[in-house]
Amino acid sequence: MHPPHAIEQLSVTQKITMMVNRYEVRASGPDGGPGQLLALAQQKRAAFKEEVRFFSDESRREVLFSFKARQRLDLGATYDVLDHQGAPLGSFRKNFGASLLRSTWHLEAQGIQAVGSERSQGVAIARRVWEIVPFLDAIPAPFLFHFDFRDASGQLVLSSERRPSLRDRYDVSIPGARLDWRVAAAMAVALDALQSR
Repeated sequence: MHPPHAIEQLSVTQKITMMVNRYEVRASGPDGGPGQLLALAQQKRAAFKEEVRFFSDESRREVLFSFKARQRLDLGATYDVLDHQGAPLGSFRKNFGASLLRSTWHLEAQGIQAVGSERSQGVAIARRVWEIVPFLDAIPAPFLFHFDFRDASGQLVLSSERRPSLRDRYDVSIPGARLDWRVAAAMAVALDALQSR
């Protein structure tokens, strides 16, 4: 496994399965495409207390890190990112007031406090309209949404950009590797898995 400070680009891809949401987290290769496998994430659907574990490989014997809700079924839940021994790496939570028009998240990690929101206000509004129109809500939305996380000085800490593909795929940038890649991967998976909550 790469040391946490060594990674500036990740690729996160959802794998389609019937009972769970699964994601592959890879370091980006030299050509910008998916490279070395770093972790496999698995999320049980409809869990009372949300937890997503990231494993070293398909055997799912070794947990590398995870994120877990502090509360049960709480729309304002804070999620803790934990290492393989349960020590905290960071946390994030959705700001539901700000998210009414543009999804907004708060992210904290060692030495970093950042706020992330959808890059495009227009796409954010179009997605909401799509979700409330009765016959459209059964069709996957065609919008590509991107999130940018910035610290109090306005410096970019993390970005997650959805790519056009049959499966959800995200290019994740960690400028200057200021953020632990495990926290970045957890946030990127959460943006896909928890976005509609």
